[in-house]
Amino acid sequence: YYKNKLRIPEAVRLEVDKYLKKLEKTVGQSFGDPKDPLLVSVRSGARASMPGMMDTILNLGLNDKTAAALVAKTGNERFVYDSYRRFVQMYGDVVLGLKPVHKDEIDPFEVIIEAKKHERGIKSDTDLTAADLEDLVARFKAAIKEKTGHDFPADPVKQLWGAIGAVFSSWMNDRAIAYRKVYDIPEAWGTAVNIQLMVFGNMGSDSGTGVAFTRDAATGENTFYGEYLMNAQGEDVVAGTRTPLPIAHLRKDDPKAYAQLEKIRHTLEKHYTDMMDIEFTIQQGKLYMLQCRVGKRTAFAAIRIAVDMVDEKLISEKEALSRIEPEQLNQLLRPIFDPAEKEAAIKGGRLLTKGLNAGPGAATGRVVFNSVDAEAWAKRREKVVLTRVETSPEDIKGMIAAEGILTARGGMTSHAALVARQMGRVCVAGCGDLAIDYAGHTMTVKGRTVKEGDWISIDGTTGQVFEGKINTRPSEVLQVLIEKTLDPSKAPVYRTFAKVMTWADKYRTLKIRTNADQPDQSRNALAFGAEGIGLCRTEHMFFGEGKIGPMREMILADTLEQRKAALAKLLPLQRRDFTGIFEVMAGRPVTIRTIDPPLHEFLPHEAKEQREVAAQMGISYEKVKERVASLHEFNPMLGLRGCRLGIIYPEITEMQARAIFEAAAATKKKGIPVLPEVMIPLVGHVKELAHQEKLVRATAEAVMKEQGVKFDYLVGTMIE
Repeated sequence: YYKNKLRIPEAVRLEVDKYLKKLEKTVGQSFGDPKDPLLVSVRSGARASMPGMMDTILNLGLNDKTAAALVAKTGNERFVYDSYRRFVQMYGDVVLGLKPVHKDEIDPFEVIIEAKKHERGIKSDTDLTAADLEDLVARFKAAIKEKTGHDFPADPVKQLWGAIGAVFSSWMNDRAIAYRKVYDIPEAWGTAVNIQLMVFGNMGSDSGTGVAFTRDAATGENTFYGEYLMNAQGEDVVAGTRTPLPIAHLRKDDPKAYAQLEKIRHTLEKHYTDMMDIEFTIQQGKLYMLQCRVGKRTAFAAIRIAVDMVDEKLISEKEALSRIEPEQLNQLLRPIFDPAEKEAAIKGGRLLTKGLNAGPGAATGRVVFNSVDAEAWAKRREKVVLTRVETSPEDIKGMIAAEGILTARGGMTSHAALVARQMGRVCVAGCGDLAIDYAGHTMTVKGRTVKEGDWISIDGTTGQVFEGKINTRPSEVLQVLIEKTLDPSKAPVYRTFAKVMTWADKYRTLKIRTNADQPDQSRNALAFGAEGIGLCRTEHMFFGEGKIGPMREMILADTLEQRKAALAKLLPLQRRDFTGIFEVMAGRPVTIRTIDPPLHEFLPHEAKEQREVAAQMGISYEKVKERVASLHEFNPMLGLRGCRLGIIYPEITEMQARAIFEAAAATKKKGIPVLPEVMIPLVGHVKELAHQEKLVRATAEAVMKEQGVKFDYLVGTMIE
């Protein structure tokens, strides 16, 4: 389609014609027939699930003649014109380009619907009569003519090809592109287009539609989880325009359909051996399955489902590991609200409302009411909570930028909930108490007003929404492993995490080291299973307490003697850090990189801070300013840094090597094994490495002789 300059290839047209005839024969109806019309939906079918990012069109094939035929066939005028107005609205938005693009634009069709409800003195779409809906169809068509200059297409075949082209084109819409970037989905994959027979959930009280998951997508619990609406079509559930009912309620509304769904749930899980996301429609008491796909889930759910399915003998331990993304494990380490602070907020009257716990975790941020602002504020390093009546796929960039998402409408399977869970964003959905005024940039909750920029805190685990900030505590996993303030027997999330990590150790073939620059970081690394330090950046140590001063003295020194005096102050400070790391690692390898960045990075660039440094060191501001300017690098990769710095100022490498080896000697004297590995950075020529290696090895020999202790060590390089 794209290679063909956005024209549908002839081969595709022939295929569609062939299979449309087959569908007509199967169901005994004809596409565009003015007596017994076949209606279809046109849906995307991307290789990777991208919920809400691609476009869908329902009820295609309706025009004035086929609508009249459907009224005659069903005797249900309201259902027909409800379907017709939905089709015209979707087609206008998706195919004819009337969907709002900018934050201040409003969907013209929604404006017409609201005006009609105001005229009639009603609040809900469901209160609109058949005559109201027929009038809306006419008004929608007039709006399309006014905005595009063309009549709404009445020919079903023309409608079909317009829809197919629009769904293909939606692969390259802004929200789909943003989504693919987040999840590394290749652009070249493209999308299929599926054309399906329409079945109707809006035919009356014995019809309905829903979205369900074979397990709880938020927690991973093995319970049937989902939502539905009676007398509705699919987009009503996921768009959040109406807050749907939990799937368990369907047992009362339609026991037969519920029993069928339960059976299908188990069949699908057994077949696919994964949690599935299913869409269904009940048309006049008959259940139809529309689609199933592997369901998006939170990190908590992904890990629990993988572990439970191993216990249930559905999958192997190896398969379970392959289903858990590294980022999902990271989500288990994210902070939670401090229980004491949260309780104090409740007692202090700061609990604003409670919604659905759609995306677990804790988020605090400033309220913003549209995605464009969420992006802009986040770029200024402001933490934001995107607050919407309901989110739509167009909000994807704002959802990526936000710490959390709060919606007034929508359920656990709404767009906001689905996308937030997959992204690991905190989400509270369906807060019916929220009255959001986009124009006024405020929201009102039970008589209290929250303005744009005000701080709120949302708990996606409980669904609670608080005024102001609430401090957080480390996750359950960190409380067990690092703080040691929580008993593993009382930490179910940790126990699941530990089981997965045990399996990972069982099957992995790589050894894992970590980056660490301080003893406490090394201790944390060991707690998580690291087998050594892969990179200790010594320059990070210079920014620690009491170290940046001597470092700046060394940089600003005019003579070798002054530089050596400053380095003499740094030596014991670096030695202390290395000793702490070696003691913690207890014989595990520790790769330590000698100083890498250019020296100007250790000096302040603002005039105010430069004056402060000059005052502290008893030198002139001009000298500091001049030295910063002289050290500035236009291309740091080719400048005075890394091994080149050690060659020009060998006393720097010598001090660092001495600190490393004296720390190694002190550690070994305590009976603790030690294995330092010295890395020379930014080497571009063998002579550079030879120069620095000779200096490091000479220092090691000198220290071993002075201390009367032998230890193993390695010298290596980073070649760039």
